[in-house]
Amino acid sequence: MNISKLKEHIFDVVGAIHEVHHELGPGLNEYCYQEGLEIELTERGIPFYRELSFHPKYHGKEMNATYKLDFLCKGDIIVECKSVMELTSAHRAQLYNYMYLTKAPCGILVNFLPSFAIIERYFYDDTSHNILTVNGTTIQRQK
Repeated sequence: MNISKLKEHIFDVVGAIHEVHHELGPGLNEYCYQEGLEIELTERGIPFYRELSFHPKYHGKEMNATYKLDFLCKGDIIVECKSVMELTSAHRAQLYNYMYLTKAPCGILVNFLPSFAIIERYFYDDTSHNILTVNGTTIQRQK
């Protein structure tokens, strides 16, 4: 897994997130930021799906359970948007599980509420089935 290449791959998406926060400012609800991000991604020509539903698989069979990604950018970058006082382990676990279930190599968790957007970037290693930080540290996934 080449984290440097993945960091380059998500660079423009992170830039779009920064622009949305810069223009809208802190303190709005999550849906307002999602709408702003949808507009910004479109204007930048970054391909994405918003509120993309998917069904996890078990033993190769699709389950009835449905999950919904806030955004899937470039076909393999999951973006989960929050507007909360503080990101929690539950918010991170949601992103990690989405990455694990979809095998998406890149995940971005953003909190728009603070004065400066908090943007956490993670990577999924399909070989080891681990979630990694931008520094390559393995995140222990709770089972």
